[in-house]
Amino acid sequence: MLKLDTVLQGKQARYGEIEPIMSEHGFTLSGNWEYEEGMFDGILNREGGETVYLRMPFDVISGTLEHPDTLLAFGQPFVIKHVVNVGLDHDESALLASTGFDQFQKPLAKDAHIEKKTKWEIRGEEKVAEMFGDHEFIHS
Repeated sequence: MLKLDTVLQGKQARYGEIEPIMSEHGFTLSGNWEYEEGMFDGILNREGGETVYLRMPFDVISGTLEHPDTLLAFGQPFVIKHVVNVGLDHDESALLASTGFDQFQKPLAKDAHIEKKTKWEIRGEEKVAEMFGDHEFIHS
């Protein structure tokens, strides 16, 4: 995992204002969110069985997650790499797994070693700045 230094950390925004930006840039609410915390996930790179994600964690300050008026406070974004087995599988999801699209396949490594760390730190930080650098509704 590579922790990033970005403009987003420590900032607050309403879910209804932030979600369309996330969605526009290919980020989704992580599937294992809680009512008091969660993270937005986006793919920086996918090659073979390796996927490099940019994750933006947040805490719910007030409201209920997924409600437009819910206030979120962002933590420190980070980059993480998952490695999955894209070889042939002998069960009913063989086609999905062999093409790398089996969303339910468990990663072989959830926090795999990231080579070229500086490259991914820069890409992650640039992506956050691109998405949020000029938005006035994001405040401290």
